[in-house]
Amino acid sequence: MRRPMAVLTRDAILAEMEAGTLRISPFEPDQLGAASIDLTLGDEIRVIERGSEPIDLVADSDYRNHTRLERLERPFVLASGSTIHGITRERIRLPTNLCGFLEGRSRFARLGLMIHVTSAFVQPGVDNRQVLEMSNVSGHPLRIHPGVRLCQLVLMRTEGDARYGGRFADQDAL
Repeated sequence: MRRPMAVLTRDAILAEMEAGTLRISPFEPDQLGAASIDLTLGDEIRVIERGSEPIDLVADSDYRNHTRLERLERPFVLASGSTIHGITRERIRLPTNLCGFLEGRSRFARLGLMIHVTSAFVQPGVDNRQVLEMSNVSGHPLRIHPGVRLCQLVLMRTEGDARYGGRFADQDAL
């Protein structure tokens, strides 16, 4: 019998966590919403270097060759039209039958902060911290603070089991 993909609600998320199949660390109970888990911006970002030379988008392109790592020891001002990479403080371990989507929180989206450019999908079976491709689409600079719950993870059941083993499977840092 085929089960449709379905968004997990608070009760289902708690049941997965209590069973030990879903792990989020660190985790505070107030991070859990009706059908999502708030995630916190960690203490480092990657800033895309400005340049006049085009970046070749080929199979082995590496964002690290075009960015610099910065500690978020104080708030970072994200200029209008700019993008940076952040990383969640939380490490997420999904079982092979759950996947997810990273979504911005509306309070920040309404001020012009996008949390992901195109890669919102969290693969089944991951065990890592999530990179956030944060863009400012407002007409004002935005001050980015570490430790703020900037996004949320929405979880869904998959049809079948799968485990992500790609390039970012073990990412723990930017």
